[in-house]
Amino acid sequence: MTGHRLFWPAAALVALLLGNLVVSPRFFAIEIRDGHLYGNLIDILRNGSPLILIAVGMTLVVATRGIDLSVGAVVAVSGAVACVQLGSATVLVAVAMALGLCLVLGAWNGWLVAGLKIQPIVATLILMVAGRGLAQLITGGQIVTVSSGPFLAIAGGYLLTLPLSFLIAMAVYALTSLVVRRSALGLLLESVGGNPEASRLSGLRSGRLVWLCYVFSGLCAGIAGLIISSNVTGADGNNAGLWMELDAILAVVIGGTQLTGGRFSLGGTVIGALLIQTLTTTVYALGIPSQETLLFKAIVVTAVCLAQSPAFRAKLVKRRRRNESTTAPTEPAKVEVSP
Repeated sequence: MTGHRLFWPAAALVALLLGNLVVSPRFFAIEIRDGHLYGNLIDILRNGSPLILIAVGMTLVVATRGIDLSVGAVVAVSGAVACVQLGSATVLVAVAMALGLCLVLGAWNGWLVAGLKIQPIVATLILMVAGRGLAQLITGGQIVTVSSGPFLAIAGGYLLTLPLSFLIAMAVYALTSLVVRRSALGLLLESVGGNPEASRLSGLRSGRLVWLCYVFSGLCAGIAGLIISSNVTGADGNNAGLWMELDAILAVVIGGTQLTGGRFSLGGTVIGALLIQTLTTTVYALGIPSQETLLFKAIVVTAVCLAQSPAFRAKLVKRRRRNESTTAPTEPAKVEVSP
């Protein structure tokens, strides 16, 4: 059981939840208020929805030996376009324009990586910088606030007593899992990430697959941007989605997907995203000072990654066996005396 790729992320998530239960005995308490569920666990699901979306898109990119550092900037662009357009257009038009631009930005990343063969970390770093400036340009360097009820319902609404944002994230995850696991697409992505040259020689159009992964990553970041801007009732081109790309990469790695490409786990990514969000909640619950928050998160993430490492676990077992052999009592030698 401990050898399964999802065991240690799930165990760390359960340990964090139990730790919060020790600090706050009512941490698991869930009640119904105003027709929807309310409680700490529901807050984790709602606040972790944007990270789940971004991490799902990042998983497919990483599976092809890529990386997308621009998702945080795309989040800011999505929220900026939607909030600015809400002043003169309907919610559907504003959302469509925001997601359309995010698709274009994802296609731009894919063209740089798959078409021009630029290193993914460099290609997406360009949009990481330029996208943040584009968001500032769209908002005019100001924080644009909105009061549209339907738009605010994206993050604040509920459906079947559950947060609408979490249901959106789960719908994207379910559709993505259905497409990549119930068709040959998942196997093709793993082959491209596992051995790109062999895939090319076998006639696989790897460039098109890589391009599609970056387009999908841009779409996921765009949806996450709508949720974030809806949650804060406005668009902040400078701070929206800031450093979320790092949390998304951590969620992907914690979930068992290797940055070297190949096999990936969407379910593990969701667990990793919930782990990071639970970790953030734990920081607030324990009252850890803000200047120590990043250090605390780094220690926990490092511990989880070490627990996942087969090489690290093998070294621990070898050292424990060596210690046991040195501390074990030795039997006295038997001397036979002939009559």
